[in-house]
Amino acid sequence: MLHIHNGDSSAETLKQSAIPGEHFAWQEALIEGPTPAGVAGEAWRKLRAKHLSESYGVDLQECEKDLVDQEQALASFPDHDEVVLWFEHDLFCQTNLLYLLNWFAQRDPGKTKLSLICIGEFRGKPSFRGLGELEPEQMASLFDTRHEVASAELKLATTAWKAYRSPDPRAIERLLATDTSALPFLSEAFQCHLARFPSLRNGLGRIENRGLEFIHDGLNRFIDLFPKFGAAEPVYGLGDSQFWLALRRMTDARVPLLSERNGNDKNQKLTPKEVHQSAFEITEAGEEVLKSSADFLELNGVDTWLGGVHLSGKDYVWRWDEQNCRLVHV
Repeated sequence: MLHIHNGDSSAETLKQSAIPGEHFAWQEALIEGPTPAGVAGEAWRKLRAKHLSESYGVDLQECEKDLVDQEQALASFPDHDEVVLWFEHDLFCQTNLLYLLNWFAQRDPGKTKLSLICIGEFRGKPSFRGLGELEPEQMASLFDTRHEVASAELKLATTAWKAYRSPDPRAIERLLATDTSALPFLSEAFQCHLARFPSLRNGLGRIENRGLEFIHDGLNRFIDLFPKFGAAEPVYGLGDSQFWLALRRMTDARVPLLSERNGNDKNQKLTPKEVHQSAFEITEAGEEVLKSSADFLELNGVDTWLGGVHLSGKDYVWRWDEQNCRLVHV
């Protein structure tokens, strides 16, 4: 039996239980960086490795090796009688889950059973955030709740992954207008993904706006900011590295919305020392953007990826209309 986990934490936890099988943690973060349509194989691996290396300060060759190792682990599925996917409700997990379900949908399962555990709550944990919070016995209790992945789940995952990778984000809006109940957490996760697009009112996505609000209200230290954001926006499932990148995009902009103090502002790698030293302050431009009297894109332009959509420049980009909850092409 092969267990594929949403991260190191849950993989290490389940290893301590009596549940049999081999374990490996999925090491991608497909919520961030380019996932363009039409790219596959070695080109896909190199593209993702470049993003992960540049974003998280990891050696490029090491990144590529890790991604090759993941591919080999996946390709070993015929050696097992069952593959169990352990994932959660948030956008971080849902994007990775879509990739995996789409991957398996393209292959003949043979005699291997594909099973799924995907939860958004756990009894006795009213503020449940993820599998990494559970004790070994608690995780093990979920094992018998697994179900064999149905064809409807594979079909929807394939359609959803294609929509996520589309250069036209309206593909996601069209998907959300259909029945997505086969994957019960997909709809909310994708709605929140669309809210990451630059807002019509100030050019920032929902994640950046939340961070800017907290800093404006006096929550300056990163070690305080990250848990506050996680509690306010659990649907994103961001790790500290992803939230760090969102803040750094505002500090590193041509017209910064934030300034960083007590940290090394040239260090792009998030280290424990950096976490404990770093604090942020809102700039005058940040105050103006927060009040919607200035626009981040008009001040700085944009060069970033949201799924398969490459936002670049400052004109004719997709924006999120918060009042009407829809995308517009400005």
